[in-house]
Amino acid sequence: MDDRATNLNSSVSPASLSSWIARLAGRRVLVIGDVFLDEYLIGRVQRLSREAPVPVLEQTRREYLPGGAANPAVNIQSLGGRAVMVGVVGADETAHLLRQELTARGVDIRGLLVDATRPTTRKTRIVAEGGYVFAHHLARVDHISRSALDAERAERLKRHIFELAPGCGAVLISDYRAGVVTPGALDAARAAARSAGALLIVDSQGDLSRFAGFDLVRCNRHEAARFLGRSLREDADFASALTDLAEMLDAGGVVISRGSEGLSFLARGREVQHLPSTNRSRVFDVTGAGDTQIAVITLALAAGLDLATAAYLGNAAAGVAVRHLGNVAVTPKDLLKALSSGTA
Repeated sequence: MDDRATNLNSSVSPASLSSWIARLAGRRVLVIGDVFLDEYLIGRVQRLSREAPVPVLEQTRREYLPGGAANPAVNIQSLGGRAVMVGVVGADETAHLLRQELTARGVDIRGLLVDATRPTTRKTRIVAEGGYVFAHHLARVDHISRSALDAERAERLKRHIFELAPGCGAVLISDYRAGVVTPGALDAARAAARSAGALLIVDSQGDLSRFAGFDLVRCNRHEAARFLGRSLREDADFASALTDLAEMLDAGGVVISRGSEGLSFLARGREVQHLPSTNRSRVFDVTGAGDTQIAVITLALAAGLDLATAAYLGNAAAGVAVRHLGNVAVTPKDLLKALSSGTA
């Protein structure tokens, strides 16, 4: 591993940490992507069903959290930034609930387009707690449409992008492959970012070739391995993958998240660096950790910090996020505490 990356925790002063985190505030980011509502049905399991060999959950509460592309938007707000959301919802109760959750967290939802022909994506997780050290996920049910938008709504989405991009320091694409991130939307994002002088960043779960020319491309190890057609195990594998991806995509930078092993990244004109995970032992739920990571990295880059610093902050934020059930909005206080203690 690169010594500059592995020794960063011990070499950064508290004043520098506070300064970096303070610079995240006030940055305006246009977030474009597939928005979800994450629903949690939480309760206790006391017995097995007589009808089938499955546990019976006695529900005690229900919780809603913004998910998908809405999660990085919420994290941007929580860290003092200004998130402007562009996406698609249906004309249903799920959309109403999602709007409420986003509005309560301060996200600008003027860019949410209504499409009555499709449902608002809702991911329902059934979770048991009580006798477990950690809450136990019993099942997940997704109500989702992955069909592309029709021509009329695709044009309206592009108009939203052009209207809302001015004043943004970054345009973040959050691609969950649910029909919003189309070639037309990407063309609009490129043009709008260029016109606004904004960074163009993507957190992708899909075909990476669609994101050529972006300032930063983030994916996880499985997506990178699938795209390149080879396995990624050792640091040398990730270094080679980053170099190839940066060249193939003409990207300003590439970040590959490695789960419990941290992340690896490459900035144009620099050497590959690796950051170990800041939290391997206190992992409660990995849901949304990547969204938190890209939100922090995006804010940091928009604030003028370099990719090494942005990745360092994003890596620590992801370590905070996995301590909690479901998507979590990391605060400046959370991030500073994690960085100051040397562990997220």
